[in-house]
Amino acid sequence: MKLTDSVQFLKGVGPKSVENFHKLGIFTVQDLLLYFPFRYEDFASRSVFELVDGEKATIIGTVVTPANVQYYGFKRNRLSFKIKEGEAVVAVSFFNQPYLADKVEVGKEIAVYGKWEQAKQQLMGMKVVAQVSSPETGSNVNSRYGVDGLEPVYHLTAGMKQSQLVKVIHQVFESDLLSELPENLPEFLIKKYRLMNRQEAVLAMHFPEDMEAHKQALRRVKFEELFMFQLKLQALKNKEKSGRAGLEVVFEQGEIDQKISELPFELTGAQLSALSEILTDMKSPYHMNRLLQGDVGSGKTVVASLAMYAACLANFQAAIMVPTEILARQHFANLKALFPELQISLLVSGLKVAERREILADLVSGHTHMVVGTHALIQEGVDFYNLGLVITDEQHRFGVNQRKILREKGQNPDVLIMTATPIPRTLAITAFGDMDVSIIDELPKGRQPITTRWVKHEQFSEVLSWIKADVAKDSQVYFISPLIEESETLDLKNAEALFAELNEYFGLFAKIGLLHGKMKNDEKDQIMQEFKAKKLDILVSTTVIEVGVDVPNATIMVIMDADRFGISQLHQLRGRVGRGTKKSYAILVANPNSDSGKQRMKIMTETQNGFILAEEDLKMRGSGDIFGLRQSGLPEFIAADLVNDYNILEVARKEAVEIFKNADEFPDLIAQVIVDGGFD
Repeated sequence: MKLTDSVQFLKGVGPKSVENFHKLGIFTVQDLLLYFPFRYEDFASRSVFELVDGEKATIIGTVVTPANVQYYGFKRNRLSFKIKEGEAVVAVSFFNQPYLADKVEVGKEIAVYGKWEQAKQQLMGMKVVAQVSSPETGSNVNSRYGVDGLEPVYHLTAGMKQSQLVKVIHQVFESDLLSELPENLPEFLIKKYRLMNRQEAVLAMHFPEDMEAHKQALRRVKFEELFMFQLKLQALKNKEKSGRAGLEVVFEQGEIDQKISELPFELTGAQLSALSEILTDMKSPYHMNRLLQGDVGSGKTVVASLAMYAACLANFQAAIMVPTEILARQHFANLKALFPELQISLLVSGLKVAERREILADLVSGHTHMVVGTHALIQEGVDFYNLGLVITDEQHRFGVNQRKILREKGQNPDVLIMTATPIPRTLAITAFGDMDVSIIDELPKGRQPITTRWVKHEQFSEVLSWIKADVAKDSQVYFISPLIEESETLDLKNAEALFAELNEYFGLFAKIGLLHGKMKNDEKDQIMQEFKAKKLDILVSTTVIEVGVDVPNATIMVIMDADRFGISQLHQLRGRVGRGTKKSYAILVANPNSDSGKQRMKIMTETQNGFILAEEDLKMRGSGDIFGLRQSGLPEFIAADLVNDYNILEVARKEAVEIFKNADEFPDLIAQVIVDGGFD
């Protein structure tokens, strides 16, 4: 047999069971070897004197009473007998397994695995691990795959048994096919990180001699998985650079520096560093594919604006696509203020026909230098004269295809993706590994930290009285009403009830507005503009309150039933205040029932750093659906875990980058990665 042969040729794998193997993704003998268990049952024998209540263990003893089966109820029974281990006599019970009576013989030694019940001095049997003909002839319970070994437990599909799978895997090991499994890591990495070789690791993943052997095997397999994945990302990145000639955006750096000096504020070191990385990419002949991530309020927009300016200086057009009209209008106003000398257009749905026609004509003729738009930018009939830079803001709000359509409006323009959702570095280098990542992790000067407090519902009246005093000092306040079971109707009722309660409390003292998802875009826009223009003191909103909308005078954010939100959403909402120079507050009103709810409230009051919060969120929720990254093609790893194996991931990435830098030394490895990744 060969590793590439189908599992159907293995003994004990019939036509029916081969379908079950296929459901598990096992098609060949090699697939079977690499189908690792997810845990182990430890059948090492223990003395009853060492056990604590509730512990699972294997006890070896001599049977001292015959097996007795008692029947009660429909198909219910209990098998009981006693064994002697040293000086201790232990009662053993099995429920609904009467057939085990055949394995119980007085005077013979038996190994039983079960749960220890201290009070009854009884073992609730789960499995008869082994039988021995008699104590005198010696015990076979310490054989290779017996009591002293760790028995693997695999994920199965309906109609399969653990014993069947283990038997088939044994068969492959016994036929010595493992020796055909090729090593896939460079020798220098195995030595450098003291890794097991591949064949040893695969054997120890299935049948480790002890937990230390399993630990070393797991370390090797995790590194291999993450290293191979990072190699594929490097191959993809290299393909982007070599296969798709980018645009050389040539501009005068002095003009950019002049524009920076004219800004009404000073850029932070992190902003300047991110801008430098972006501009270097744009100048190069390679295609830029960069992710710009920055915490809430860190000033990503001005960095993106300066990149757009650089494109325009080089006689290219620049486009920025944002998820909502409110945000589009805000970007448009900011760009017009920054670059009064340029022709800037706003393309959103709902424009008058004549106005839209004029904007489209200006885009295709090259009269327009910059355009800000919503998804209206990617509609049919929107064409550019010479598109050189495409920016997508809050990229996770757009599908991959929407971003692709915008990119294809030009001749391979440079691409910059922005997100205000701090993605943990762990995920950024994995999910966006084919992109370069720039991070703005510093808040602009003059920004005061937002003080966050967690209060219970019983303290809400105190919160209202404190807010009343602050509104009297000209402060503006957001009240956020939570989403209930994702029902817009209930969501709206909830917001309306809060709106009514606040109107009753404040009366004529404060003007209160209501913003919710059922409103038309222009209605939402109007309410938001009124709030921005200080015509409203308090804004009650559902979660439609937009990321990035700037109201510098808003200093208090009250989030009702805050435990209904995830960490990242709470952090985004909190970022709506603290946009000016006044001291700002976020008040989380919640009576969480769960420990995770309490933990979320606690961590929100402890840090304002979005990256720390994102790491915590990742630890609490796992890497599955966090930030909607599943749509980015985040891989499912067999052994590796992106949160806990972050250090291995970093090392794997560093080594993969080095391999591609010295590609001539590793032609076979790179050729294999290119074929496996489908990049050939």
